[in-house]
Order: sequence, then structure tokens, then C-alpha cells
Amino acid sequence: NYMLGVGRADCTGPVAQVPLMGYANPDQVGGGLLTRLYSRAFIVADLNDSRRVVFVSADIGMVSQRVRLEVLQKLKSKYGDVYRQDNVILSGTHTHSGPAGYFQYTLFWLTSKGLIRPSLNSIVNGILKSIDIAHENMKRGRLFINRGTVENSQINRSPFSYLENPASERSRYSSNTDKEMVMLKMVDEDGQDLGLISWFAVHPVSMNNTNQLVNSDNVGYASYLFEQEKNKGMLPGEGSFVAAFASSNLGDVSPNTRGPSCANTGESCDNPQSSCPVGGATMCMAKGPGQDMFESTRIIGQNIYLKARELYEQASQEITGPLSSAHQWVNMSDVSVELNATHMVKTCKPALGHSFAAGTIDGVGAFNFTQGSVEGDPFWDQIRDQLLGEPSNETKACHKPKPILFSTGEMTRPHPWHPDIVDVQMAAVGSLAIVAVPGEFTTMSGRRLREAVTSEFDSHGTPRMNVVIAGLCNVYTHYIATYEEYQAQRYEAASTIYGPHTLSAYIQLYRGLARAIATGTIQDLPRGPEPPLFNIGNLTLLPSLSAERAPANKAFGDVLQEVRQQYREGEVAEVTFVGANPRNSAENATEHNFLMVERYSNTSGTWHGVQNDASWDTRFYWTKGSLGRSNVTIQWHIPHGTELGTYRIRYFGHYKKNLSLIRTITVPFEGSSSAFEVTAP
Repeated sequence: NYMLGVGRADCTGPVAQVPLMGYANPDQVGGGLLTRLYSRAFIVADLNDSRRVVFVSADIGMVSQRVRLEVLQKLKSKYGDVYRQDNVILSGTHTHSGPAGYFQYTLFWLTSKGLIRPSLNSIVNGILKSIDIAHENMKRGRLFINRGTVENSQINRSPFSYLENPASERSRYSSNTDKEMVMLKMVDEDGQDLGLISWFAVHPVSMNNTNQLVNSDNVGYASYLFEQEKNKGMLPGEGSFVAAFASSNLGDVSPNTRGPSCANTGESCDNPQSSCPVGGATMCMAKGPGQDMFESTRIIGQNIYLKARELYEQASQEITGPLSSAHQWVNMSDVSVELNATHMVKTCKPALGHSFAAGTIDGVGAFNFTQGSVEGDPFWDQIRDQLLGEPSNETKACHKPKPILFSTGEMTRPHPWHPDIVDVQMAAVGSLAIVAVPGEFTTMSGRRLREAVTSEFDSHGTPRMNVVIAGLCNVYTHYIATYEEYQAQRYEAASTIYGPHTLSAYIQLYRGLARAIATGTIQDLPRGPEPPLFNIGNLTLLPSLSAERAPANKAFGDVLQEVRQQYREGEVAEVTFVGANPRNSAENATEHNFLMVERYSNTSGTWHGVQNDASWDTRFYWTKGSLGRSNVTIQWHIPHGTELGTYRIRYFGHYKKNLSLIRTITVPFEGSSSAFEVTAP
């Protein structure tokens, strides 16, 4: 028996003009909203409230060190020592369609247009609010764990790297991806549903790098389906049941199950270089199971949801036992690893290899880099030397066979380009051990880590622990490939920033945490060196928000292109309004809803909201015009099974208006389409 609390809060942030975080494609800039992003928080406390563990899964690309440091500062000022570095785990789902700009290390500024305060603030405040809600709603309850296999939802996107792992190791596994989902079910003492956390290894990249609508991708769709089912009659994003689909060791795992093919010829490019005969690597793209990226997102999301629902309904193995948590800061650029009694190796200062710039089959790079390159390219190396300085011989030697593109650990202007100080963290809830890792472990790296942690618990008298990896926690350090995969230098290896022995170093560190938890010696763990919090201010290349105008004889919110008078289910109702920059709304209201689909009730003579902007059936597009003008187009993709009747679509925005030369104010406005009928197909 535990005290349990769950909470969900909006963390969407600005949906326009801000680059999306994940594919590092500078052309992929937000232009609207498919579905809102949420932070989902879960608190477990023991009955006498002496110990607590918090797990947060947020619909963001990854948790950055900046986000974590700010969240923990604010938790401390509000709750004192209740929520701390060791007992708060912050994990990102790894959607590639959320706003960027919440990082303090310079590398991430290149494709994020710097540090974007509204983006950072929405994430920090959303995480805090979700924890607040969970904190205020603690009740006695029970935890159950279940696990099962998810089929047809992932492929290994670097199978040639995976094959570098020893045959004896590979033969112990039936697949080159981890198909297992681990699900934690939470109910109150009367058996009423509270929520769940699912951990499953898959990249949320069903939406590709041409997408410009902010959304939470396949795992977000799974959350949406589960929450819609349990919060009956509520609008999306409302209701008390919280379902988190959290990330795991997804480093080399793609949801694009039809695999890589050449965009120009259609032939397979499943080769060690992921390259096409014509057009090279930039033509090699993986496709999902659907006709387009929207359908692929739903197919993969639904697969994940259906398995979670089955596991939830059948869960019978109860989790009981004490709570504990351990955390250390480690200088990852300088860890000595004991491989065996006679052999010591070291990690390196962070650096990215050439294949990092190649991208992956889920999102190719912008230049003609190819994966699996173990030699540099003189042209790029020369540009790099002039701009950023050549890597030192020491760093080159340490990272071998990686050809270094960016020696980020030796780049310090205007701030360091990559973190040195990294969080390692683990929390135990009874027999469940959550290993919070700061990046993307590949399939085999994750297996080795889980095995090492399990055996550490075993050898210190805590057998049969359920060890689960929570990905993209606390600080982002790119990928963690195995030593063998590292030799092939595909994307994941080139992005293993602390060198070939990165995984061995993490295994050593997490073994230490497991040992401390199992033997009750957490208080003896050294805290480690505290990470820096840079004083950045608002360093951004985002265009500033200036006064806006409606066209002549029109007002904000007026309809420019009307809906049709009737639609059938399966069709798309669409209306275009005189719009304003949606960033105005994000900076003025934390939870601004841009649209409503409303149905007319003949009995009461009033309109009732049936969908909002968090719905996966609505799409909100913003198009910037000239002279301070812009348009908003709202689509409702009318789902099968929609109640027939009279509907309308409403739009809610804010525009900037000049009061004087130096003062602008933000003015709210709204608009509505004409009424239309949804008729039988």
C-alpha cells in the first residue's frame, strides 16, 4: 500500500515560428497545432510519508539540463526538501514535433534559434503544475506491474551496427529491438483507476521532418486514446485519469516499419551507408505503415495503446516494498572504467562524429554526409577548423575510430557546447527499479545496462527486481551505443559523445547506484560536481512580436473562407479566418485553447464543445502574410461515428496592438464559422 497522486498539465508553448526539436532541420519550424503537449506526473509515497518518488513523463524531445535545474529550484522553494535531485525523475517522450529552444548548451542553439524563454517557461511551468496537481491529490492506493510484447511497431534502424555485437550475445535475443512493454498500473484503495505508466522503446518519429504542426507523435496518440477511454465525456486533456507512454532504450528503434527506401526510385536502401544510387543518403527515408505520416502515427500509437490496455486490464502482480532513490552528478568527460582486473579505460571530452550530420533514415541530414563514415571529409573539416577550431590530438585519439566533426567538449564560446556534468539516477519502488538515463541507449546498450543492474541487485540480496530504463531524463547527452556498435560509426555511434567506453562508464555508475540502494548505503554516495546554470537571458533569433493588422474592412476573427453547408463523416470541414500570431497567445495565457468544434443541441438551444485543439481530429494552421497580416485555417477531420447534427468551428486568438510608439498591448478576439450539418454517409 502506498499514497499515490497523478497529475497532467499543458506544456505546449509557442506553436509558431519556433523550430521543432528533434530532427535538427532548420527548415522545420512550427506553423500550427495538431495536438497539445502535456507533462504527466506520478507521485508514490509510503504510508508514513517518510519517502517519496516522483516520475514525470513530458511530451517533449528530451529533458534538458536547463529544464531540470529550473524545475528543481522551483520545487525547492515551494516544497523545501520534499522533492529533490534524487527522488524526482524527469523524462521526455522524445516527440520530434515539439518546440525547441529550452537548452543552455550552445550546440542545441544552432537549430533552435538560441534560447527561447516562452518555450522553456512552458515546459518548466507545465512540469511543475503537473507535480502540484499530483501532490494535492494524494490518496491511498495500490500498484500493479505487467509486461507484454508489442508487435509490428518497430524496426532497428541501424541493423548493420547491431550485427557488430558478439554473435553469442545476439543469439540470446529473438529480435534486434526490445519488443517488451512494461506497464505500471495505479488504482486507489477502492480499485478505482488513477493512471498508468508504460515504458516501451520506440522513436516517436512517425511524424517526419516535413511536419510543421506541434504534436506528441505516436506515444502521445496512445496517451490520448487511453485517457479518452477512461475520462468518458471529457474533452481531450481533461479528466483525472493520467496515462503516460514513456521512452526507454529507443536509440536505434524506428516506428517506420516499412523500412528505408529511396524517395526517388522506391528501391530499398537498407545498406550500411543508408545511401541511394542516385541522390545518396539524402534520398534514403524510412516509411511508416500508413498512407501518410498522420495515419502512420495513429497506427503505431494504436498498437501501443491496445497492448497497454490489455496489460492494464490483466495486471495482477502487485508491487510492494520500500521506496528509495539515488542520484549523482558525474563528470562524464573524465570517468575511469575498470573493464577487468588489469584493464582500465577512460571516457572522453564530448565530440560528435561525421555521421552525426548524416542524420538517420527517420530524418536525413542536410548535407551529403553518409552514415558509417570512419574517415573525415576534408572540405567540412576545413570549414570546421576555421570556424570552431581543430580537435586536439588527445580528443582525436580518445574517440577513435570516430572522425570528429564537432569537438564540442573543447568549444566554450559563448557557453560550453555540450555538458560535462551529467545526472545518473535510479529510483526503486518496491521491486520496480527505474533507471533514469540521460540520453538514448541503443537496444543492446539497454539490455546490457538492465542486465548489469539486475545482477547487482541479485548479488546484494534483492533478487527478482523489475528493472526498467526511462530514457531522455534530466540532461541530454545524445546516444549511447555499445563499444562494438561504436566501431561502425553510424549515426548512433557518431552521436555517442563521450567516446567508445561511454556505455561501460554508465554501467559502472548505475551498478554503483543499484548497490547503494540494495545495501542501504545511499547516504555514502558522493554527490559529485554540481552542473553550471549559465546566465543567458533571452538570447534568440526569433522574430519579435510586433503590431498586427487585419485586411481592409475586416476584423480579427472574420471568416475569409467559409465552411461548406454540409459534410459526411470521413470528410474534412475547413474554415479560414483573419488570424494573428499564435505566439501572442502562448505568451499571455498558459493554457490557451485555439479552437472549439461545437454541436448545437435542439433541446437546450445552446452550443456544446465536442472537440478542442488537443483533439487529434482537429488541425490548426497559421500562415504569415505581409504587412503584419496572417491567416488561420482550422480543419476538423470528421471521424466515423460522429453524432449527426449541426456544428460550428470557433477560433480564439490574441493580436498585438500599438498603444503608442513604445507600448503594445495584446487583445483577445474570437471568430466562428457558419453552422454546418454532418449528415449520414
